[in-house]
Amino acid sequence: MNWNTLLFGVFPYIALTLAVAVTAYRMAYRPFSISAQSSQLLEQKRLFFGSIAMHWGLVLVLLGHLLALLIPKGLLLWNAVPLRLYLLEITGLGLGLWALVGTYVLLARRVSVARVRAASTSMDYVVLVVIFVSVLSGVLTALFYRYGSYWFPAVMTPYLWSILTLQPRPELIADLPFWIQLHVFNFWVFLAVFPFSRLVHIITVPLGYVVRPWQIVIWVRKLAR
Repeated sequence: MNWNTLLFGVFPYIALTLAVAVTAYRMAYRPFSISAQSSQLLEQKRLFFGSIAMHWGLVLVLLGHLLALLIPKGLLLWNAVPLRLYLLEITGLGLGLWALVGTYVLLARRVSVARVRAASTSMDYVVLVVIFVSVLSGVLTALFYRYGSYWFPAVMTPYLWSILTLQPRPELIADLPFWIQLHVFNFWVFLAVFPFSRLVHIITVPLGYVVRPWQIVIWVRKLAR
């Protein structure tokens, strides 16, 4: 077994197993450990700008990756017109840079603000560093190996589907440049650390609030004599 098979054929299943098993364990046996643990009261200004940039930038970029995974032929059809290809590439790069700046702001905030630093855990830093490396490697990939939306469906989509269908094809990653390999491997690292972090709260969407009965809150105050 070589390093390519270990990193891109075996490790993905370790990461997926941890993501599912540990998340399920925390939800079932340690539900009170699932919390955003917001530090907004400790520092608000940098949190606002960094959080908005990182979250929206990442969400939109991940949606683009998801579209390439689910409808690769549709993406190639869109890119058949050069103007649309350039527009998609510029938009993706802009969102990546936006997310990179936001992640840097949040990481610098945890290091430089004493009150936030005192309330931070080691996992908080690990997650931010992993996200920063992921976004940075993605931005460098977009700069050095352009038109990723064109070659992603031909290379990455088959690889990801091979992992999901339990027929791994790590050889698809073997000849890719370093920054692309780092970007792919870092994604699996993120999945592995995800269930151990506060980020796990994003999957506990309170859907019950939509269908639960109305609650009436009555304030009772004693009148001062």
